[in-house]
Amino acid sequence: MVSSDHVAAPQGAAVPLLRELPSGAVFSALLRHRRAIASAMFFSGVINLLYLSPAIYMLQIYDRVLTSQNITTLIALSGLLLGLYVFLSLLEATRASTMARIGDAVEAELTPRVYESTFQRQLRAPQAQANQPLWDLNQIRQFFSGTGLSALMDLPWFPIFIVAVFLLHPTVGWFVTLGSILLLVTSVISERIARPGLSQASEVGLAAQGLAASQLRNAEVITALGMLPALANRWKALQLRARTLQRQVSDQVSAMGGMSRLMRLTIQSGTLGIGAYLAILGEMTPGAMIAATILSTRALAPLEALIMNWKSMLSSLSSQQRLDRLLKEHPEPLKGMSIPRPRGFISAENIFVSAPSNRSFILKGLSFEFEPGEAIGIIGPSASGKSTLLRAILGIWPTALGKMRIDGSDIRGWPREEIGPAIGYLPQDIELFGGTVGENIARFGELNSERIIEATNACGLHGMMLRLPSGYDTEIGDGGITLSAGQRQLIGLARAVYGQPVVIALDEPSSNLDEVGDRVLAQTIKAAKSWGSTVIVVSHDPKLLKLMDRLMMIFDGQIREFGPSSEVISAIKRRSTKPAREERVQ
Repeated sequence: MVSSDHVAAPQGAAVPLLRELPSGAVFSALLRHRRAIASAMFFSGVINLLYLSPAIYMLQIYDRVLTSQNITTLIALSGLLLGLYVFLSLLEATRASTMARIGDAVEAELTPRVYESTFQRQLRAPQAQANQPLWDLNQIRQFFSGTGLSALMDLPWFPIFIVAVFLLHPTVGWFVTLGSILLLVTSVISERIARPGLSQASEVGLAAQGLAASQLRNAEVITALGMLPALANRWKALQLRARTLQRQVSDQVSAMGGMSRLMRLTIQSGTLGIGAYLAILGEMTPGAMIAATILSTRALAPLEALIMNWKSMLSSLSSQQRLDRLLKEHPEPLKGMSIPRPRGFISAENIFVSAPSNRSFILKGLSFEFEPGEAIGIIGPSASGKSTLLRAILGIWPTALGKMRIDGSDIRGWPREEIGPAIGYLPQDIELFGGTVGENIARFGELNSERIIEATNACGLHGMMLRLPSGYDTEIGDGGITLSAGQRQLIGLARAVYGQPVVIALDEPSSNLDEVGDRVLAQTIKAAKSWGSTVIVVSHDPKLLKLMDRLMMIFDGQIREFGPSSEVISAIKRRSTKPAREERVQ
């Protein structure tokens, strides 16, 4: 089904539409492997039929071999049983391997969607435990490799063993049936009791992990300001709560497991006792008594395995529900026609923008146009909406009202993999990723040496790159060298201009630069303008603002001034001197 919420397309181009997913994306992925699942279910049926062989063997031994004392029959039966055991082991190994491969296939199929949806969710509503969906996907894969799923697949076949016990004697059959029902009801009640606690324990545990990750990312400021004891206590309190909840759930699961073992032993011993009583009365043979005990044990095995795996099963169920909700909230865009590379003409039509986690508008009714080849400076007081405007222009934060367009098309209509190479972005908080300097500049795409050097030459950074320990192959990030804030900003600048993008957005690009860095930045802006790029710079640096063709002053989320740089600066000066003149008059 296709959503009706789509945006206007540029002329001659189709726009991605949103594909509504079924209510269960994980279940839908499983259905695509229904043949393999059917094979595993068939194996389960054969496996459970083969599990009848020990009972039949004991029945024959007690009722035929011992009475006839025929060694040949004993050897033949034992050899046949051994062969069946070998076949049973091979089938169980094949079933386990099949289910593990299904889990791997489902994970491989959903990973790109989950990864992309996780990024979409993080853009709309940043969360501390951002990687939880990936953990959930891994949890589902592990469930397919565990014993809990085998128990589930054996469960539909346990009536076979109940029927076999009934064939031996109805009284024993009813005893085992009632015991199985009681065990199953107890398990369901225990599951209902344990599920809320397990869900809460999982949420608190993930919150504790997110808090620890946040603190580790800010280790320098925490150490410098002596905040570690206070923050550590906060983390310990959250971790203690998570451990308490997990212990409560573990206690419940352990109690449930202990009760199931008690009931299983009672049913097994009761089966043997009732069988012995019936044998004394002459209503059962000794072989049937032993066979009934073996069959009752096998009938209860799937139920006991389910009880012992309740915790992992509930965790997998919670993971599946969270993934389904995530994929439904962030549907996959349909692939439209390839759209030509834009020229860089930017226009806003009465846009209103709010932060993902806040409904109040930061930008209120902005309308403007930026021409290709010009440099636009965005100025204004702190928290006036300058960085938000950059995010709206680049489509990072969607507009709540109005349209943000590039070359006449709504920015949301451009596939990110196509518009991304045409955009350069240098945020205030610069993140470089684990890899080489060259890989970071090339945005981890194809390593094209000419384009990488072209980007660093445009910024005047080629010499600096060569002075690094291994040049462009220098490893940074975990296990690599430590770069200064200025070096990170300059490498981020080279990444922003890689491939000569048509729109380049720089957010406070000179905040960590020295005089040499300022010259590099000025050279970069001039080079970008010469390519015909639309350069948008948020800055308070007077030297940088002199390079701008036009200035836009944002105040309280609205455009206060917008025009040629000299005119805007003059208007700002007039506005700042007016209160002083009024004060002198008074």
